[in-house]
Amino acid sequence: MAPVTPAQTPAGHLEAPFTLDRREGPYGEVVLRQRGAAPATPGTGGTPPSGAPVIYEIIANGCFLMDTSDGRSERLLIDAALAALPADRPHPSVLIGGLGVGFSLAHAARQPRWGRIVVVEREEAVIDWHRTGPLSAVSADALADPRSEILHTDLVAHLRTEAGQDTYDALCLDIDNGPDWTVTEDNNSLYSPAGLAACRDRLTAGGVLAVWSAQPSPAFEEALRNAGFSGVHTEEIPVVRGVPDVVHLARKGA
Repeated sequence: MAPVTPAQTPAGHLEAPFTLDRREGPYGEVVLRQRGAAPATPGTGGTPPSGAPVIYEIIANGCFLMDTSDGRSERLLIDAALAALPADRPHPSVLIGGLGVGFSLAHAARQPRWGRIVVVEREEAVIDWHRTGPLSAVSADALADPRSEILHTDLVAHLRTEAGQDTYDALCLDIDNGPDWTVTEDNNSLYSPAGLAACRDRLTAGGVLAVWSAQPSPAFEEALRNAGFSGVHTEEIPVVRGVPDVVHLARKGA
């Protein structure tokens, strides 16, 4: 998830967003908004006649989650995990926690080294926006890739209830604004000792856990070490203002 960068008019004024869809789900309200043009036709994107870029935003319970203005940190999430994997794994599998605006999935699908690509997304609305809505402009090719699979379920529940049944070479998690800033209270358990143990159990030997965050978290690094992970470190992505986005990385022992 990345900080919002609102679209601007040629005069430099912020454009007001307008709502494309609003849903009430089991976790509260989720909204898809657009900046930069008249309301979009599903499946379209690009640059409107005004010249302003079309930017889509996802809002959950009034909290900004992410938009399509950049995507560098989402791509780093995938690249850093792949780079940290042993070179003797030609087609590693990856579980992506959170579909979001689709940057992580799209980037993984563009890389031939990845094998199975599984995305867990709990919001049915988000999946719909990708399959038949405006966000298909980001993810259509990735969704058509035979390596890709979308699971409509809660990530925390998926990790815990199916532990030991299915493992992955990499877990790339982007469901919050970071371990210290969760979208819903239930997500706090993902970063607890039990939650990190569940992540470790779902990794193959030498597998990599990558967690996106809107800011560095030394406390989370320590929690990863306490959970038995090795090679714990943080990679940064500079932003226009404020502290950098980061990806926390850790490896399961052989």
